[in-house]
Amino acid sequence: MRIEKDVKLDFEDVLIRPKRSTLKSRKDVDLERTFKFLHSSKTWTGIPIIAANMDTVGTFEMARTLSEYKMVTALHKFYNVDEIKEFFKDFNKPDSVAYSLGVRDEDFDKLRSVLAEGLGEKFNFICLDVPNGYLEYVTGKLRELRELCPDHIIIAGNVVTNEMAEELVLNGADIAKIGIGNGSACTTRLQTGIGYPQLSAVIECSDAAHGITKHEKGCGLIVSDGGAVHPSCVAKAFCGGADFVMLGSLLAGHDQSGGELIERDGKKFKEYYGMSSGKAQEKHYGEKPNYRASEGRSLSIPYKGDVNVFVEELLGSLRSTATYMGARRLKEFSKRATFILVNRQLNKSLERYNTENF
Repeated sequence: MRIEKDVKLDFEDVLIRPKRSTLKSRKDVDLERTFKFLHSSKTWTGIPIIAANMDTVGTFEMARTLSEYKMVTALHKFYNVDEIKEFFKDFNKPDSVAYSLGVRDEDFDKLRSVLAEGLGEKFNFICLDVPNGYLEYVTGKLRELRELCPDHIIIAGNVVTNEMAEELVLNGADIAKIGIGNGSACTTRLQTGIGYPQLSAVIECSDAAHGITKHEKGCGLIVSDGGAVHPSCVAKAFCGGADFVMLGSLLAGHDQSGGELIERDGKKFKEYYGMSSGKAQEKHYGEKPNYRASEGRSLSIPYKGDVNVFVEELLGSLRSTATYMGARRLKEFSKRATFILVNRQLNKSLERYNTENF
């Protein structure tokens, strides 16, 4: 047993130091990025934000909407082959969709069926998603996936440490998925004691992944998955070196999100739950096995309306961050950013007042 004594940081532990800027307007900021990849020969251009592959977030409706912003939606893995086939009849933006699967044999069998239907060309991304990317078995399934889909852009995780980010990239992942226990609907830290503060995980894993390069190809990349509570958290993830940011709760609760719409005392809510929660296990697998704990919670979050409104707000916030740092492009965030440790991020002195009455 040993104790690491250096402090690890979450998004709310820091603020970004403003710097002299020559920008005249937020509209001058370019939020699109172009990536080449370590394994895939594809090139991707867009705004590198991904809707999480949760069934309350990664829906067909979300994909249609976010594709208009050149964002990506990781479809949840519980759509069947016929549903996927029907969706792609009139959706032809492969740069905007990730097919998701786990490591079970049934998941790989379904992927083979999808590929046999000729649907592989309909999506450029594949997300191999497991809660614990540290299992040696996962690395083996990643190699199997790379062999099965040699030219797709593969996202794989989740991990939170530099050596495992390297392990995933070296074994076939173009993008390592970073984050354990930080999601708002996740209880892994409470149930298991396992986790890693998200900002430090992003900084350390991005440094490791970016160090793996091939001549005339890209380097290893990462996606920060979870822990984003405010739009500012997304900016901080990019400043910390994340190439992509995956969002769950921030995109939940909208018209395009999954989950049942509930009305209580005249107010509307939408269902949102972690994919390792008892509810998710019972819904998709019939029961929660007695050898497993529930590592997620079920929530009712206020109904938020059309997701377009939130997306426009998020992109506006990122452009504003850029003007404070003097970054003309999203690519410059990590080069321009200086983090400062804070004891308090927000002034909450008026929270005791009910501002809705004014």
